[in-house]
Amino acid sequence: MRSTARNAGYLDIKMVPERHNSVKVLLFLDVGGSMDDHIQVCEQLFSAARIEFKHLEYFYFHNFLYERVWKDNRRRASERMATWDVMHKYPHDYKVIFVGDATMSPYEIVYPGGSVEHMNPEAGALWMQRMLAVYKDTIWLNPQPESVWDYHESIRLTRELIGERMFPLTLAGLDHGMRLLSKGH
Repeated sequence: MRSTARNAGYLDIKMVPERHNSVKVLLFLDVGGSMDDHIQVCEQLFSAARIEFKHLEYFYFHNFLYERVWKDNRRRASERMATWDVMHKYPHDYKVIFVGDATMSPYEIVYPGGSVEHMNPEAGALWMQRMLAVYKDTIWLNPQPESVWDYHESIRLTRELIGERMFPLTLAGLDHGMRLLSKGH
């Protein structure tokens, strides 16, 4: 605009490629069940993240991380990807963001076979530990109001597993979480 103004109003188009954040992000989104109430805010977050980051990969899960994730929620039963494959495909310098309400039975986190969708051979907690061993810079964004977190055992367990790096899905929570990720481990 300045260039056009200096050029007496004649258009002076500058063809400069759009800048993208060079941070590499893996985004894991909880879908279904109690997360249905938070679909709109999660869609807005996902849309903003796709525009902001040059290197963004996203995956879906239900309630907690297990041995499989998926890219297309409509085909979640037929086109799943092994969590091991994700951890081996994307290097350790990726930042990881989980988005979910962490509201479930504690059995889904701590016991093999605790998942409500399938017979998980290993506990979700074990998968989260494996993920954190690869990706040190990991946070969890929770759309539930922070005031109710202490009333859910599953949220407490998730917070402990993630190293107390759970933040509310609010502007202040996003800001705090992003600052933590930008500092690195």
